[in-house]
Amino acid sequence: MSETETAPPPVLPEPSTSSLFVSGDFPRRRALILVLSLIAGVLIAYAWSAQLVDDDIGMNTASAVLGHDANTTPISSIATGILFALVTGLAGSFTACNIAVFGAVAPLVGQNKTRRARLAQTLKPIGWMAVGLVPVAAVYGALVGIVGTHMPQFSTTAGSGLTPRAVQSMIAFGLVGLVMVVLGLAAVGVIPDPLAGISRRFPQAPLVLMGILVAGFLVGRPYPLFRDLFRHAATTHNPFYGAAAFVLQSVGNIVVMSLLFLLLSYVAGGRLRDWLAGKAGRTATVTASAFVIAGVFTLVYWELKVLGRVGYLWFPIAPWNN
Repeated sequence: MSETETAPPPVLPEPSTSSLFVSGDFPRRRALILVLSLIAGVLIAYAWSAQLVDDDIGMNTASAVLGHDANTTPISSIATGILFALVTGLAGSFTACNIAVFGAVAPLVGQNKTRRARLAQTLKPIGWMAVGLVPVAAVYGALVGIVGTHMPQFSTTAGSGLTPRAVQSMIAFGLVGLVMVVLGLAAVGVIPDPLAGISRRFPQAPLVLMGILVAGFLVGRPYPLFRDLFRHAATTHNPFYGAAAFVLQSVGNIVVMSLLFLLLSYVAGGRLRDWLAGKAGRTATVTASAFVIAGVFTLVYWELKVLGRVGYLWFPIAPWNN
């Protein structure tokens, strides 16, 4: 090589992807990302208004679609219950966990150049999420139809302590929140990817897990309209109706977010791809932030805040939640 020639630039290895949510291209300021996500999750849990989300938005939306007061009008038949399940699922779309699931999947939408290809590609994550969602919701709905009024979630007992329904909610949402935090830590490389092994054999496993988490919301959900559906399914003692109603509730729960997800892919998928590729570690930052914020929110809201509400520990209450 002559003195005037320069050596070619070194070829950097591609990031080692272990699963859909762990690209291997980790950001450098991981500690800062996690601390800010932790703070955001705690603040959202402090500020979250169940009355606004469940009553003012969810209840009013369901009542408007059904044409009557969704909370006070009893479910009169199985056919009415099926419609009620779908409508209340749609009305309860905008939960923090739902937004986190689609926020974490969002980096997948911009990987193709043409809009048609991006749209087709975006349908695949939604389909794989349904693979995890439908069986869990169906099994739980059938279980409710069989066990009926003996389920802890059926309990209407009021008291100064934790009700069986509250304990079930704490366990269910505690597990969901913990899984989200673990996935967030893995996304920025703080811990090994727990889905690496299964993803080598089944690459879509992380998306199936997202569907399972969404279906898991049913196991702990105290949403008033869902309780109405739950009690009706329990009193009918019909496992087929329970399975169908709970599947429709879960499917309705992701329809609005799925449509927004498809719209994002069609309108801004290319720009999103370019923005994520514009800086090393940006995809991991978005994914990890979505998971950690929602995971911390879920744990704080359903564990600390519930324990504070019954007097077992102190947790601050926002003035608008008094």
